[in-house]
Amino acid sequence: MRPRLTHWAIATLIAGVLATTPAHATSKNGFDLTGSSVPVAEIHPGGPPRDGIPAIDRPHFVSAAQADFLAPSDPVLGIVHRGEARAYPVRILNWHEVVNDRIGGEAVAITYCPLCGSGVAFVAEQGDTTLDFGVSGLLYNSDVLLYDRGSQSLWSQLMGRAISGPMKGTMLIALPLVHTTWANWRTLNPDSRVLSPNTGHQRAYGRDPYAGYAENETLYFPVAFRSAGFHPKERVLGVHVGDAYKAYPFMELHKGPALFEDTLGGQKLIIRFDKTHERAEAFDSRGEQLAGTTLFWFAWYAFHPDTAVHRAP
Repeated sequence: MRPRLTHWAIATLIAGVLATTPAHATSKNGFDLTGSSVPVAEIHPGGPPRDGIPAIDRPHFVSAAQADFLAPSDPVLGIVHRGEARAYPVRILNWHEVVNDRIGGEAVAITYCPLCGSGVAFVAEQGDTTLDFGVSGLLYNSDVLLYDRGSQSLWSQLMGRAISGPMKGTMLIALPLVHTTWANWRTLNPDSRVLSPNTGHQRAYGRDPYAGYAENETLYFPVAFRSAGFHPKERVLGVHVGDAYKAYPFMELHKGPALFEDTLGGQKLIIRFDKTHERAEAFDSRGEQLAGTTLFWFAWYAFHPDTAVHRAP
């Protein structure tokens, strides 16, 4: 078991990393950042080297009945894709951040950034090419930068776009993914498969390496924008329609009805919020679930400073 670092120790380590990394460097963690679509000075080493946080490349799943390693209140990322339901425990994702999976015969990347509290699922295919993702060890706006092993391009999780390398400018297709409790997911998806802690890596999956982080206001890395009005770690549902963006803070959702209509980008939305399990989802007028993202307020605002914000009536 690795020793647990205090928040002070982590902050001190990060300060040392930032101080010894030239802001003008065009290569970090072995990635060529020449021509990056985001400022190179705002790309920061997170501490671990490339693949120091190992992606799960051969995920093993168990049935819901076999997932006795999960407590009812444990958070999971859940997806239903091509008729298959799968749950990915956050207690495992905290240590790996990427799962290269196949669902219904399609390559899918399940990604999670503990620093932003953000889970995003992507179709991991570009034409005839399957994208095999790893963790670069670099961050932009405190958010994980993925890399695909084929082209060595860097990809922003929350932008869903390659920001450097041969794939620069290429967009990924995001899939609907929900952040909820294991009890809620299992009740609604009793046939779900569950990512097993049998990952091929030795990690203390019963321990949270980020314990306390979600409750305090500390950010470990610089972000482009900071906003007052909400706790930086307030959870929000971030939704976008075209070029229109809106955040639905959970503290505001708790004040209102569990189901309500809204309009964004000229389109009608339906917002659903489960107050017991803090599960927020957005649907279009046809009832199709949108690929909204549950994440910390600071992270959504850093990427979308012009965002609209939902306020309870």
